[in-house]
Amino acid sequence: MLLLALLVALALVPEVPGLRLLRLAAFDAYQSLAPRLRQSAPVVIVAIDEESLQRHGQWPWPRTWLARLVTRIAEGRPAAIGLDIMMPEPDRLSPERVPALVDGLDPELTRKLAGMPRNDTTLAAALRGRPVVLGMAGLESVTGPPAGLGQAPVRAFGGDPAPFVRRFAGALRSVDEIDAAAAGRGLMSVDPERGVVRRMPLLASVGGTLAPVLGLEMLRVAANAPALAARVGPGGLQAVSVGDLVIPTDPDGRVWLHYTRHDPTRFVAAADVLGGRVGPERFEGRLVLIGATAFGLSDYQATPVSDLMTGVEIHAQFLEAVVDGTLLSRPALARWIEIALLGAGGLLLVLAVPLLRARTSLALIVVLVAAILGLGFVFYVQRGILLDAATPALALAALFTVMLAVTLTEAESQRRALRRQVELQREAAARLAGELAAARRIQEGTLPHPAVAFPGETRFDLYAMLEPAREVGGDLYDFFRLDDDHLFFMIGDVSGKGLPGSLFMAISKALYKSTALRRHGQVAAMMREANAEISRENGGELFVTVLAGILDARTGELEYCSAGHEPPLLLPRGGRALLSLDEGGGPPLCSVDGYSYVPATRRLEPGDTLCLITDGIIEAADPDGQLYGRERLHALLGRGGAGASPAEVGGAIHRDVIAFTGGAEPYDDMAVLIIRYTGTALPLPSGERAGGGATG
Repeated sequence: MLLLALLVALALVPEVPGLRLLRLAAFDAYQSLAPRLRQSAPVVIVAIDEESLQRHGQWPWPRTWLARLVTRIAEGRPAAIGLDIMMPEPDRLSPERVPALVDGLDPELTRKLAGMPRNDTTLAAALRGRPVVLGMAGLESVTGPPAGLGQAPVRAFGGDPAPFVRRFAGALRSVDEIDAAAAGRGLMSVDPERGVVRRMPLLASVGGTLAPVLGLEMLRVAANAPALAARVGPGGLQAVSVGDLVIPTDPDGRVWLHYTRHDPTRFVAAADVLGGRVGPERFEGRLVLIGATAFGLSDYQATPVSDLMTGVEIHAQFLEAVVDGTLLSRPALARWIEIALLGAGGLLLVLAVPLLRARTSLALIVVLVAAILGLGFVFYVQRGILLDAATPALALAALFTVMLAVTLTEAESQRRALRRQVELQREAAARLAGELAAARRIQEGTLPHPAVAFPGETRFDLYAMLEPAREVGGDLYDFFRLDDDHLFFMIGDVSGKGLPGSLFMAISKALYKSTALRRHGQVAAMMREANAEISRENGGELFVTVLAGILDARTGELEYCSAGHEPPLLLPRGGRALLSLDEGGGPPLCSVDGYSYVPATRRLEPGDTLCLITDGIIEAADPDGQLYGRERLHALLGRGGAGASPAEVGGAIHRDVIAFTGGAEPYDDMAVLIIRYTGTALPLPSGERAGGGATG
């Protein structure tokens, strides 16, 4: 925002050298792209060109030839004739001066030449009484007192224009005899700006006297107006009038020229006029300029539409633009429009660039610059107003560049900070992953493994599987001997997941196992005491579902109790119908204090298989959110569970669930415990009691 304020303040300065050059280049570009089109042809240039010099000899010609040239043009009754020629010295080709140039002339011939009319007199006679304006050149300094211009044909209103207009110490004029015969005198001087003629002063102060430019004086003479009118305001000159024609000006009295490209049709050769090859009707009612265009004679100048243009053609361009009303202008309002464009565009960039992506920001500045440049071109084409679009466009580009650099620097700093943060997070995640992996290994290490838990035991067979949804989980299973003939088993599910669930599960499992070992053979008592013990250690107010049971390996007598857990499924031998053992039980542990759990019993026949699961099996979901469900599990077990080994039953359940979920991320832990009672007794070593624990 500070940079924008600085740019706006800089734009308020009237003339900053670098910006001024840029502004002038933009104005030149307008005219180069779309030069003025000639609406009328009020001006004819009689050119002393290369062809005329070839026919009539080198310049300067005798002034009698100029007199003939003016006379031929005057026969066409032009509105005014302007001579873009200065004749400050007597004609050296005048008859009375020939003897001084040629030695040995006959005295009689010398006497006759001296009696002939002087060339300057002949030219003065041709000018007298005709609407002819002579050119004069402004001088920056003079050696003697400045020659007077006589009564200035300028009337000022509202103040004195002299302090505001261009000043010359004096003027170089034609000899007095010729000068006195002319109907008017006008300055031919123009001031290039950076080597290019863009503006022309309508008035200048010559030795303290106001003098008009050549073209303006031709318009006064053509209108037969006694004087020009200059309107002056507080800030300078406002307009110059010729009769009813009002020409607005800049405060210094200059106007912006509106150029066409070089047009040969506005020229006629002086040799053709002298030779009678141009009819008088060509000049009727026209403003006629006589000037040299041959190389070496003319003052060639650079213009916005041409690198070289003769001074006489520049005066013709001025006259055409004035007559057609197509002069360019740069009103004071233009600067405020430029500042408004800079302020509005800069504010948009300040607000938008930090919020946009770099590519979008680049598109925004391109659109802004194109819009401003286009607006300036439209003002020029439609209104003839010179709006400096280059300065606000360049300022906005500079503002955008600085903002983009700052934004990219800040973004790079943020990216470095983000990369560091990501590295720290990765390091923390790696540490956490390592810790969780270690926790998982510890949990898996506490799980009893059926293959090694009961070596040599043939009265029952077990399979167990636990798969956490995360690195660690809250499901659990456990089995161990209470004595040589009684197998304790349990499966459970903690309400929490992940690390909190695994911690609570470890506490629950340890307390329950301790209770089971103390309450030998009493499942309901185990459940009641475990409920009380675990509730005391439950700071997180979690709960745990448990299915626990004791199997008498000698008789197949099964005592079990469910604390809010999925009921065990019984696969009877011989392919009989699948049974769900729903008897007994109570609510989950830690949900109701002092609850009296009710046990249930059932005698297993050799070949019967118990299937215990956690709800992660039946609540496993596919990518569409559909659940695996009890019906699908019952159907799977009914198709082949009765004759299969525990490992085959458990493996079939796991594979079917994985196939159903189709790779969807698991939501809950899954645990399976399969126990098959075979009834075949095998003596065990006296006092052996195997045990283990599980976490999930």
